[in-house]
Amino acid sequence: MSPATMRVGDRLIGAGAPVFVIAEAGVNHNGDLELARKLVAAAAAAGADAVKFQTFRTEALVARTAPKAAYQVETTGGGESQLEMLRKLELGPAAHATLRDESAKRGILFFSSPFDEASADALEALGVALFKVPSGEITNLPFLRHLAGKRRPLIVSTGMSTLDEVAEAVTAIREAGDPPIALLHCLSSYPAPVEETNLRAMDTLSARFGCPVGLSDHTTGIDIAIAAVARGATIVEKHVTLDKALPGPDHRASLDPEELASLLGAIRRVEAALGDGDKRPQPSEADTRRVARKSLVAARPIRAGERLTRDLIAIKRPGTGISPAELDRALGRVVVRALAGDDVIDWAALGDA
Repeated sequence: MSPATMRVGDRLIGAGAPVFVIAEAGVNHNGDLELARKLVAAAAAAGADAVKFQTFRTEALVARTAPKAAYQVETTGGGESQLEMLRKLELGPAAHATLRDESAKRGILFFSSPFDEASADALEALGVALFKVPSGEITNLPFLRHLAGKRRPLIVSTGMSTLDEVAEAVTAIREAGDPPIALLHCLSSYPAPVEETNLRAMDTLSARFGCPVGLSDHTTGIDIAIAAVARGATIVEKHVTLDKALPGPDHRASLDPEELASLLGAIRRVEAALGDGDKRPQPSEADTRRVARKSLVAARPIRAGERLTRDLIAIKRPGTGISPAELDRALGRVVVRALAGDDVIDWAALGDA
């Protein structure tokens, strides 16, 4: 298998494979298992390849004194700490098992982003096919080594990272178990400003690390994700919510189910349009080619036995006769059958030069 590809279950991810689209449910369930199940259903109905959640134990993730990010204050208010906010968004092992089963029933891959070793172990026990490394953990090298030791594919988000930090993370993963790895360019801002998105960074990651590369997209709308696919992203991750007006930190940077379905349709159209790069006429062009191209035609009636000279030739549509590109090869040949004015000249109408 090429290093630019990796296999997750029966799916090939990377160069030459269909774009792997992840519906990021994240914490948009607001701690409600039923809402989480509806997010699975929405992701599957839209045609996403996978639905991803976030798995954490709040007290293991964040210190009591940790502040909220500015966007979290904007979306959830400043009256509670980050710890208090996250407690309300935590789902336990039983809920994860339910979501795994719900995903399997709906034919969509379930996985999650663990934020600590015990959460990763719990996901492993559930039989997830891969792990997602969130951007905030990319410098947590002990944690990356723990994940790598499980030898399951890793998709690593690189938001907030320098290229050197990404290199250190990749090295740690490869030395600790060398599982298949993919990298997602990411802008960890919610919503992300388009002018800072820097899609060309995907090219840099691909060239430097030789693995599948994609985009974890936090911009609003679907156009940037579509552009990423056109630029070569092999994975696209996008947050999904049932309602952008719901309380919670990530809903406003998410797609609703209708938008997610539109994104999936657009991605599939774009990847179909990318083709194989070989420049050649396509089957749908055959009729237009016949009509729109030109041929050599008789400029006036030509008797059998006349030798073809330039003044006897006009160049007109359709393109069913001798191409104008072969004019020089046609000149000087004997016309073997009479031609009326505007008759298309083909090689059967000409003898030897």
